[in-house]
This record gives sequence, C-alpha cells and structure tokens, in this order.
Amino acid sequence: MNLSELVYGEYTLGELKLGNDDFYLSIERDNNFYVYKRVCKDDLVTKKIAGSGKIVLNPVEPVNLPKNITSLIEIEFKENVVIEPRSRLNIYITFPIEIGVFVVNRSLNVLDIFTLNTPKYTLYGTPGRGVVCRYWSSDVYSSPPKIDSLREGTIELEISNSSDSWVEVGKIVLNVYGMKVYYDDSRVISKAVMNLTSRGIAETQFLDGNYNMKKAVEIYVAKKLHVLRKSFVMEWGLC
Repeated sequence: MNLSELVYGEYTLGELKLGNDDFYLSIERDNNFYVYKRVCKDDLVTKKIAGSGKIVLNPVEPVNLPKNITSLIEIEFKENVVIEPRSRLNIYITFPIEIGVFVVNRSLNVLDIFTLNTPKYTLYGTPGRGVVCRYWSSDVYSSPPKIDSLREGTIELEISNSSDSWVEVGKIVLNVYGMKVYYDDSRVISKAVMNLTSRGIAETQFLDGNYNMKKAVEIYVAKKLHVLRKSFVMEWGLC
C-alpha cells in the first residue's frame, strides 16, 4: 500500500491507521471516545474525540507551525528570473506543505496540523519596518514539476511586468490568507499573480484556480477568522 497516495481525503470516524517512515497517525475506539494519535519527527499529539462524523485530511496554508507567527510566506528563487518590459511570464514554483486534520459533523473543527518539513522564518525588509515571513526556497520551472505531495505543493505563478524596464526577480512574498489550495492523489497546487511596477515594486495575490481537483479546507475560514486584505505589496526589493 502506497500510503503517500492515500493520506489526503475523507475518512469515517473510526479505526484508522496511516503512516510512512516520517509519520504515524491513528484513530482507535476507547469506550465512549475515539482516540486520535499522531507522531511526526518525535512530536506526539493525542486527543480524545467524543462524537461521530468524518475525518478530513488535506494540505493547508503553510504558516501554522510551530505556531501562528505570520500570514506571509517568502519564497526565494534558486535562480533569478529576468523579465522583459511590458510582458507576462508563467512559471511554477514550490511551497511547503502542512497537513490539516479536521473532524466534521454539522460543523468543522481543526483537530491537528503537522508537517514533514522543518519550518523556517525570515525577515523581509528592514529591521525597523520589515515583516516576518515563513521562508522557503524553490527552483523555477516552466511546467508543473513532479514532487512529493506530502512535502511540497506547486504554485502556478503569473508574473506581469507593466514597466518600461527589464526587471529581475529573485523572490516573492505572498499573503496566504488569500490562498486557495487544490489537491488530488498525487498533486497539490495553488495559483498566484505578481504584478511588477515601474518603481521596482510588486503587488502579489493568490487567485482561485480553475482546476478539476478537490479544494482544500482553508484554515482561516475553519477558524472563523475575518480577513480584510489578502494581497501584499513588496516594497523592500524583489531579489
């Protein structure tokens, strides 16, 4: 059984065992409770569930671990991209996966979030005015790459250079509160745009994707967070 192809999806709240060399997840009956247990990189989580319903596992926005520090992610390109004036470019980059576990019965509750990656953070901007971001480094691809969907997802990124100058781009900062994640048995994907201006400033935003795939539960919706702004303006450099 290739468990990596079976992790994402819906399960009846009952006996359940999933895992590979990196993690183990189980649900077992114990009298009036269901006992949830998850082990990942020596981190153990156990909870008792009183009720019925279903369990949903899907990739979520990658800024929840080790705790809610920021809503921003900075993805550094391993090779800079130089874009000609008044042009558009479509590329693919990766982002880190966090896996959300939800229990659902009439309403939805976040049961657990874990990751097979090691979260890293960075400062975008100056020490006095900059912002903290989840950090990730990615290759730049011209077509969707084949990657481990339990560790990485793909962002379909459209870069638009509206200026009259060549612009060099070596990173992108995105607000994941606007992130829409889609998945199937082998892929996790999202979509975003990066609009470059004549001042060397960029505005970024996630978009809805027209994919024939399942749409993941959005953590900020599940937690009933009200978000006003979902875009981000990069004013401290593009490289």
